[in-house]
Amino acid sequence: MAYRLPRPHRDDVRIAVGGLLGGLVLWGVGLYSRTPDDPVSLVDQTWVVLVPLVVMAGCELMRRTRPRTALLIGTAALTADLLTRGSLATVVMFTDLVYAAVLYGSPGAARRIPWITGLITVIATVWPVAAWRKPEGLLIGAFTGLVTFTPAATGWIVRNHRDTAVAERLRAEQTALLAEVDRTQAVTSERARMARELHDMVANHLSAIAIHSTAALSLDDPKTSQDALAVIRENSVEGLAEMRRLIGILRDDSGDKEPAAAPTLDGLEALLAGARANGLDVALDAAHEDRLPAPVELAAYRIVQESLTNALKHASPGQVTVTLAQPDGSLTVRVSSPYGDRDGPRAPGSGAGLVGMRERVALLRGTFEAGPEDSPTGKVWTVRAALPLSQGEDA
Repeated sequence: MAYRLPRPHRDDVRIAVGGLLGGLVLWGVGLYSRTPDDPVSLVDQTWVVLVPLVVMAGCELMRRTRPRTALLIGTAALTADLLTRGSLATVVMFTDLVYAAVLYGSPGAARRIPWITGLITVIATVWPVAAWRKPEGLLIGAFTGLVTFTPAATGWIVRNHRDTAVAERLRAEQTALLAEVDRTQAVTSERARMARELHDMVANHLSAIAIHSTAALSLDDPKTSQDALAVIRENSVEGLAEMRRLIGILRDDSGDKEPAAAPTLDGLEALLAGARANGLDVALDAAHEDRLPAPVELAAYRIVQESLTNALKHASPGQVTVTLAQPDGSLTVRVSSPYGDRDGPRAPGSGAGLVGMRERVALLRGTFEAGPEDSPTGKVWTVRAALPLSQGEDA
């Protein structure tokens, strides 16, 4: 397969055509860089000036796609131009090649070219002065610096600004990406928190409704059915109130109202009273300080609430024990219920209860265990959570 040179950029084509036309105009009107008697000009024929001019214009076509090759060929063309009457257009296009080699070339070339051109400028300044012993030699150094070092330094400055702009744009994009990730994580975390709250608040009431409605339908006893319906109504009202409170929190985005108070351990007795009304035999053994961090109290309350709901659905007949203790800077919550073989749960469940309790404890950097174990009264199902008091964050 034949190698094909990359198509030149349209701006490079314009620069090449403009430089070539400018050089042709200067040649046509007879304007040259040096006089015929200049000792440097070894060729008197004026048409020879066009050869370096055309080569330099061709190099301009590669200034962006092949900057190193263009600079090497352009240097040879400038050297050839020095042996003729000279064209200002050729010199101007060479300065653009130096600039482009630094701006579009490799990072290594961009670092080396300013040093090389600076060294050439110093030599071109010192050597004529030392050789001729005349201050006019400084003009050679000034011209050399203007043709080589100045465009190289300009290209280095522009390249640094360009690289800095690219780096800032990438940093801004990364910052925006990280912000979007944080926002997504925050939304996911908030959705999980609301799911836990919704489950813990409503599951207890709905489980009681399901169990007592089954009893009312299966037993042909007016007194039992009436008691069951009373419990169903009470749990329906309480569940509806909880739902309205949660919906109110979700809809209230004004920020003017105080947030609804979260459940605390002060409401534990009322929670247990509701469980007893639903048919559970519950005993409480509580030993903790009056004031605990709000996240810890909320997590403990929800763990007890969900454990009682699970006991209502799954536990065998017997006493359910709720124990609260505060050893070594943490609050320990333990709920034990009779565990035995049953045909199935008294009410359907989603399986999210244990997951929600585990998540609550993890947010507080505590430990959580749930499973069957042996006790003096027989086999029990125990939920145990240790909630540190010093690392609590809002669950």
